[in-house]
Formats: sequence, structure tokens, C-alpha cells
Amino acid sequence: MTIIINGETKEFNEDITLIEIIKSLQVEDKVMAAAVNMEIVKKDQWNSYTLNNEDKLELLQFVGGG
Repeated sequence: MTIIINGETKEFNEDITLIEIIKSLQVEDKVMAAAVNMEIVKKDQWNSYTLNNEDKLELLQFVGGG
């Protein structure tokens, strides 16, 4: 299954959840928000939210500045 993550194409097994993708990318401590096909997925849904082939996933992290 193909998922486009922050503009980069990645291959995953079928029936993968959002949290499984985040963990496989080793960014679980950095990701603060996630959007699938331009729709925000609440953090409490990450464990159960299953992605589909060719979904576009944006993983966002907040950066402080001044």
C-alpha cells in the first residue's frame, strides 16, 4: 500500500494505523498533529485510524521561535 507522507511516497502493509506509521518512522515524540487528505485526525484516534492506499498524510511538529 502506498502512502504519501509529507510529500514523500512510502510503502506499507495493508491495514496500518496512523500510530503504527508514526512509530515505524520513529517520530512519535516529535509529531504534534496529523492530517490525512487535508483532514485533521485527533490524537486520541491515532490508534484506531486506518489509512487507505494513496492517502496523503501530513505529520506536523510545532517549532518554537522568537
